[in-house]
Amino acid sequence: MIDPHTTVHATIDFGLRSHPTTSVKVRADLSYDTRDPYAVAVDFHTGRASVQWVFARSLLADGLIAAAGLGDLRITPATDHTRVIFELTSPGGTATLEASADELADFLDRTYDEIPPSEEHAWFDFDHEMSKLA
Repeated sequence: MIDPHTTVHATIDFGLRSHPTTSVKVRADLSYDTRDPYAVAVDFHTGRASVQWVFARSLLADGLIAAAGLGDLRITPATDHTRVIFELTSPGGTATLEASADELADFLDRTYDEIPPSEEHAWFDFDHEMSKLA
């Protein structure tokens, strides 16, 4: 039997804003797995370790065109329209990163090639997800 699920990957260099005029390069691996059709995961590689954030694919889509997000991740277009800002907040602190809008949009478009927006429900296995809670 062929597994109908697939994963979309992208590696994008983000800039961690360490000062208003400088940034430090941070490699990020984005992934979208059709087994979890509503979510995008990003692993930010911070030297010897990585930090993973999982968030709604729709948040990325919204954040490419306007400020989006109310919780621990906010995504918004930068003043320079070629860039997108990610503001991450955790109990340990905050980080502001920026990345190429085109690279993020390309990744998002490739996820839409697998599962178009508003079709996620057809791929979501509710019973499987509920069984993980038992």
